[in-house]
This record gives sequence, structure tokens and C-alpha cells, in this order.
Amino acid sequence: MPRRGGVYTAGQMRIIKDMDMDVARVKPRSGGRRGQDGFTLIEIMVVVVILGILAAVVVPRVLDRPDQARAAAARQDIAGLMQALKLYRLDHGTYPNQAQSLKALVERPVNVNKNNWRAYIERLPDDPWGRPYHYLNPGVNGEVDLFSLGADGQPDGEGVNADIGSWQL
Repeated sequence: MPRRGGVYTAGQMRIIKDMDMDVARVKPRSGGRRGQDGFTLIEIMVVVVILGILAAVVVPRVLDRPDQARAAAARQDIAGLMQALKLYRLDHGTYPNQAQSLKALVERPVNVNKNNWRAYIERLPDDPWGRPYHYLNPGVNGEVDLFSLGADGQPDGEGVNADIGSWQL
């Protein structure tokens, strides 16, 4: 009968069977638990700190985007309304007066020849903050001024509260 020998593992211990004897010796396993180690507290804290730093850098940039998008939308609305006002001026020789306001682009004013008038836009848009655009004729910054008062709805703001006007296009 041939003698058998070898190394067998059982949990944390190694069982070594001697080839010459039928005696088994038990030795503690070296190298610890491979593949079963968890994260240390320091490793977890490092990850939490890195996530905190990333959040501090990324979140303000992401939150700032909606305000930039609203300002860009206001500029586009103003550019479109200015084109409609220029078409109105080509048809009637003048911009709508202050009393007619921007409504003259969607509804025929009383004193305007109906053969010469058409709807220049379907409806008057509100600015991206939900307020109507302001129209001045005569304008302060040009022949006519068309503008939004920005996020705060107050004149002469800064940043997201800055006025966005036709004179800036």
C-alpha cells in the first residue's frame, strides 16, 4: 500500500500529513485570510473624504447650469422678438408705440391698417423666470429696448439677477 502525504486546509489551519507516518500535525495557516479581508476604517474614511471633495467641486457647477440655460433662453427669446419687431417696422414704418407694446405683434392695434397687419408671432412668451418681457419705445439703450429683469425681477442686478436686453445682443 503506497504512502500518501500532502497538505490540506481547514479554515485557519493547515493540516500536514507526514508521508512516513500516519500522524497529522496541525500548524496555523500563514498569510491570513486571502480574498476575505474587508476595508479598514482608514480606507473607508479616505473614500468618504474624496467623495466630499468631488461633491464640493462638482455640485456648484451643476447647480449653476440651470441659471445659465435660463439666461441663454432669454437671449434667444429677445432675439426672436426683435426680429418680429423689425418686421413690424418694415410693414408699418415704425415700431409699436409704448401703449401698443409687444401685444401689437400678436393682436392688431386699433389704429393700424388691417390690410397691412399680420400676426408676427403666435403668442408672447414669458421670460424663463415666468415674467413678461419689458418693452420701451423710445428705448434708453437703442431705438427700442426689449429686456428681462433676470432671476430676481428687479432692475440692475448682477450675475443670475442681471438684466438681459436687446442692447446686449
